[in-house]
Amino acid sequence: MTRRLFVVSVAAALCLLTACSPKYNWRDYASPDAPYRVMFPAKPSTFTRNIDLDGMQVAMTMTAAEVDGATFAVGAAEAPDTARAQAALEAMQVALVRNIGATVTSSKATASEDRATRDVDATGTRQGVPMRLAGHFESRGKRFYQVIVLGKTQALPAEQVEQFLTSFKLP
Repeated sequence: MTRRLFVVSVAAALCLLTACSPKYNWRDYASPDAPYRVMFPAKPSTFTRNIDLDGMQVAMTMTAAEVDGATFAVGAAEAPDTARAQAALEAMQVALVRNIGATVTSSKATASEDRATRDVDATGTRQGVPMRLAGHFESRGKRFYQVIVLGKTQALPAEQVEQFLTSFKLP
């Protein structure tokens, strides 16, 4: 009887610990490949692949984490020059918005001689499921970045999206 009580107690304790684990386990991430820092809501994975941005071939390194089907990702690459890095921002935004058949609901862009930013919020559908894209695109010199959250609309709590996007920092 004592052994049975012990097993039940341990099982109950494990259930409580599991129930208390946070869905979002925020962690600081510093890229070893590009000069940025960001907070990811789960342990991220990284991969590099070649992409075509309006005729410019670049190797983009993507670091991403997923929570409840929502993807939190940062992509980083380098263009041959500053002008092409700035042009890449729009190309990335257009491709991502097109990917979910979205309509841009808000956008803002700024540019200077060696820096440009674009912020976008878009809604669309993928396979009949309502989707949302929230993104920040930035270039500094020849380097450019995409910081995005993409997922089912109901799986993207505003405070989590905001935390991720505003945590992205360049030196």
